[in-house]
Amino acid sequence: MLDHIFLTVNDIDRSIAFYERVLPLLGINVRHNYDGKDGPPAHPDLKGFGANGRMFFWLREGKAAPGAVHIGFVADSEEMVNEAHAKALAAGAAEIHPPGPQLHYDPRYYAAQVRDLDGYSLEFVYKSWQHEAE
Repeated sequence: MLDHIFLTVNDIDRSIAFYERVLPLLGINVRHNYDGKDGPPAHPDLKGFGANGRMFFWLREGKAAPGAVHIGFVADSEEMVNEAHAKALAAGAAEIHPPGPQLHYDPRYYAAQVRDLDGYSLEFVYKSWQHEAE
């Protein structure tokens, strides 16, 4: 399991505003600022997002490298995928593919994919078999 990821973005304030609109729908509803001067030398300032007592998605300002990262966010239902997709588009994302079954993976794999404001590929994913035991 991953503990955290740093995503380098061109305009930190713009990216914070985007993710603050999209992530709460997915249950990622905690924000935290980390001052880089509190870390080791040359540690960047970080803007974090998390849930359930964990901060795991961090933004840092710099030169974005959109082709280097694809992030899949867990959704709890097909409806949540649809809503996250719509919310991301309303916040300025560009569509890669609309919500629907991803038959090339599995008929139960339901997802939508967008590019955020820096061009990073974001996927909102509902895999029904991963929720059956809940």
